[in-house]
Formats: sequence, C-alpha cells, structure tokens
Amino acid sequence: MTHDDHALVQAAAGGDRQALDTLLRRHYDRIFAVCRRITGNDADAADAAQDALISIVRSIGRFDGRASFSTWAYRIATNASLDELRRRRRRPTVIDDRNDRRSEGTEAQIVDPEAAPRIEAIADRMAIDAALAQLPETFRVPLVLRDVGDLEYAEIAETLDVPVGTVKSRIARGRAQLIELLDAGNQAGPSDRQTPAP
Repeated sequence: MTHDDHALVQAAAGGDRQALDTLLRRHYDRIFAVCRRITGNDADAADAAQDALISIVRSIGRFDGRASFSTWAYRIATNASLDELRRRRRRPTVIDDRNDRRSEGTEAQIVDPEAAPRIEAIADRMAIDAALAQLPETFRVPLVLRDVGDLEYAEIAETLDVPVGTVKSRIARGRAQLIELLDAGNQAGPSDRQTPAP
C-alpha cells in the first residue's frame, strides 16, 4: 500500500468522506477493469463494480491493513464479479464484429492517421475479451488478477483462498488455453467466426 493510500484509508476509516471519495476514484478504473474481464461485458462489470464500491464503503472501517488496499479491493471486486455471473446464470458473450470492420475498412478513408493503431488495439482487446469469456472461471479469475490487477501470486492466492502453487498452475493453464483460443480465432474463416466455440 502506498503512503498516500495508507493515509487515505486511515482517514476514510475515521469518517473522512473526501478521503474515501479520493481513494475510490484512484482505484475505480482498475476495479472496473478487473470486473470487466471477469464478467465479460460492460453492463455486468458496471453492476459488479458498483457492488464492489458499496462493499468497500461499508467495510472500510474493518480494513486491517494486512494486505494492500488494492489487493483487498480486488478481492471484493472479484467476489462481486463472480456473484454477478451467478446471478445472471449465463456465460458472458462478446460480439465479434471484425468481419464488418474489415469489409468497411476497404472503402473508408482514414482521416485521422492515429486512428488505425487505436482501431487495431480495440480489435485486439475485443479478441482477448472474447477468448477470456470462453475460459472457465477457475482459470479466468486468477489470470485477470495477475494481468489486469497486476497482483503478485501470493496476493492472488490470498484473494482466492487457494495455495500459491494452485494459482501458478491455473494461470499457466489459463494462458495456454487463451493462446489456443486466440490462435483459433485468427485462423478461423469468416463463416467459422460467426459460430462461437462451444
């Protein structure tokens, strides 16, 4: 926990609403990113992130400082995301519209020279999101906490209440499956892409 976070947490726990607001704003983007990658879509992520923030506000007085604030917040965000998935009782889906962009791109003129790299980055992110959505929660959650939340293996183990070795194994297997899914997506023909993998 950074010195700033530590001071803000202490102040927030003591009832300082401005400190609490600053703390939540500082960590919201990363909390939402974790929720987004676990749930697979913006709507569920927004609900999960909102639930996580409410839980953080209600629990800030009981935060004991044994873990960093970010680790504690990601644990809450992870649980909120998994609760959201259970409530929806469905797997997240991502619409793959790369074919539409490809056909339109042949006719469209690029006015903004910086647009092409940004569009490519968005397409890459969508492909990763689509592949992540197909991973079992067991692999997806630790992978998101490591690569999006930037948590150490020990922090992920604490967050998920599993041994560090299990975390490393799940992340390794998750990354291997993710690479396979991304490779399959790149090699699939247009007709193949329209039917999601089971």
